[in-house]
Amino acid sequence: MEISFLGAAGEVGRSCILIESKNTKILLDAGVKLGPKIEYPELKDEMLKEIDATVISHAHLDHCGYLTHMYSRGYTAPTYATKPTIEMMQVLLSDYIRVSQARDVHKNVVSKIMNSSRMLEFKQEVRIKDLTVSLIPSGHILGSALIRVSDGKESVIYTGDINLSKTKLLNFADLRALEADALIMESTNGGEDDIMKTEKENIQTLTNIIKGTILGGGKVIIPSFAVGRAQEVLLILDDYMNSGTIPKTPIYMDGMLNKILRIHRHNVIYCRRELQTRILMSDSDPFKSENFIPVESKNSRNKIAHSPDSSIIVTTSGMLTGGPVLFYLSKLGRDKMNTMIFVGFQAEGTPGRAIKDGEREIEIDGKKVHLSLDVKYVRLSGHADRKQLESIPTKISGLKKIFLVHGELSKAESLKKELSKHFEVHIPTLGSRHRV
Repeated sequence: MEISFLGAAGEVGRSCILIESKNTKILLDAGVKLGPKIEYPELKDEMLKEIDATVISHAHLDHCGYLTHMYSRGYTAPTYATKPTIEMMQVLLSDYIRVSQARDVHKNVVSKIMNSSRMLEFKQEVRIKDLTVSLIPSGHILGSALIRVSDGKESVIYTGDINLSKTKLLNFADLRALEADALIMESTNGGEDDIMKTEKENIQTLTNIIKGTILGGGKVIIPSFAVGRAQEVLLILDDYMNSGTIPKTPIYMDGMLNKILRIHRHNVIYCRRELQTRILMSDSDPFKSENFIPVESKNSRNKIAHSPDSSIIVTTSGMLTGGPVLFYLSKLGRDKMNTMIFVGFQAEGTPGRAIKDGEREIEIDGKKVHLSLDVKYVRLSGHADRKQLESIPTKISGLKKIFLVHGELSKAESLKKELSKHFEVHIPTLGSRHRV
């Protein structure tokens, strides 16, 4: 088998990997890179007719957003993913089309994608011509998966985005009894200093910041990815507000979060067993909490922003690249009593990264807005940290090669230096082709 890296090579975003055997070509992920300018995989239109299937690791746009362009340009082969991934893709891809206003994307393309989607359960094998594909829980977000591909002689495991820590929602990745010749592994947290604090430490920091802001009469803005971090944050807020650790105050959900929360509730079988038991055995359903207030209109946003009362606003987008968060910053960003808390990764080139690194101006609707509110960073990561990334290859028997993707180049190089002590490690360049 051969591997071609069409995206996420020395960068975070536009994940897209082509696996080829003698008679078969499949894509692992088809993402876009969001930022000031949307970037696409190096996938030419003439290649689309040759691809036999696409397998999506999870529903984040940097792993699935390019499907809208592929199916608009004549792609007709099936797309495989877990049930939650397919359901969340429908919501996220529709929103992506609306926001991006891409000229080459057809309005009805999401229906086409849904009709071409094929559901795979974890550990179920599917034969795509002379390749066999299976999905394994990766612990990143609901329904996320590692992808294993085999031609009967050689095999590849692609981590997608992977998490080795248990969260409020999910168990960690299932790495039991894995075998492969090659590993394609993310390196988001591959830097030497990318060591995550414990869940307990992060939650304590988060709740202390929120409590202090509320007691000071301010509002809390939490920009978050619509899928994954937002649900983790909402469950944390619900638990700690119910226990009295956080003062009772409205928790507003804006930017499709309510739709995604319902999908989680309908697919709770993919969540931790403790969460399933909690819903089945008691009246405490965190997905239907009375603490959560969906924001249904622009008029509601105005009322929230101009209310003299404290509140917590959980909203998209996580890297400040668009979405309702920009409205809230335009109205609340100049007030020192308020706080914005980043809880997820901020990619290079995004407004979120600039503000995390100290910038205090952001452009909203063509106007510069100076930010006087307090800015905090509490990393509730859905990605494995440096130590966990180092451990992943040791859990896979027969491993000969590692390809590091989905990480800033400096982080991938740092991780390569350590892993090269025991394995053959490559950092592929965009468009490069390698033997398994």
